[in-house]
Amino acid sequence: MTSIEIESRNVCFGGEQIQFSHASTACNCEMTASIFLPPQAAHAKVPVLWWLSGLTCTDQNFVTKAGAQRYAAEHGVAIVTPDTSPRGDGVPDDPDSAYDFGLGAGFYVNATQEPWAKHYHMYDYVTQELPEVVAVDFNADINRQAISGHSMGGHGALTIALRNPGKFRSVSAFSPIVSPMNCPWGHKALGGYLGDDKDAWAQHDACALIAQAGEKLPILIDQGDADDFLEGQLKPGLIEVACAQADHPLTLRMQPGYDHSYYFIASFIGDHVAWHAQALTR
Repeated sequence: MTSIEIESRNVCFGGEQIQFSHASTACNCEMTASIFLPPQAAHAKVPVLWWLSGLTCTDQNFVTKAGAQRYAAEHGVAIVTPDTSPRGDGVPDDPDSAYDFGLGAGFYVNATQEPWAKHYHMYDYVTQELPEVVAVDFNADINRQAISGHSMGGHGALTIALRNPGKFRSVSAFSPIVSPMNCPWGHKALGGYLGDDKDAWAQHDACALIAQAGEKLPILIDQGDADDFLEGQLKPGLIEVACAQADHPLTLRMQPGYDHSYYFIASFIGDHVAWHAQALTR
């Protein structure tokens, strides 16, 4: 396995916030990611919470804005934050430079359509390659994993957990795209990366996956009721219906007055880290 290169490291709440890069076989380019190691990692392997970010983000948005390190240090949990897409010379972007496709918008799928298929394999990167890197290079126990994310990353967290029963001990999301098959962002991304095969789309749609889930892992979702994307793109009512029909445990908290921003995430990230820590440390 290719070794990592440390880009930066900073002491934070007694632990370390580290950004690193490595050559990615899955994405066929150099990838950058970040990890917060709590102080407990100096003495023993610690469980891992994966955070998947949303459209336009890099690995740094959550790191610098969410304030999660304080809670991760308290509970002894590492947080790994991948980038949201492949990047670099030769990696294609949306031809119109739109924010919702291409660079910063990998949607956590393996693209099958050209020109995206060469690099856009974020599903394999997040589920296979990056965990192997983290297990080798950091004092992290990938046998104890949880996953969360925001918006496009909330979609990624839900679908990855649902498609990999037994891999994660807990899953949560902020403002997730719960059914990309039923919103404009999803139609553009899934159509562009996967083509016209709606069966392939359904493998990346949380509401479709819940109906056939082999594991009823409880889901925690926080959603602001003042979110500009609530009705057009996020549609949390769809996952309420899907979970009710499948008898799948769901806690959906509609938070009055909150929008789609990191101010919202920072307000409730402590609850989410505690939710995951309870599952990871029992």
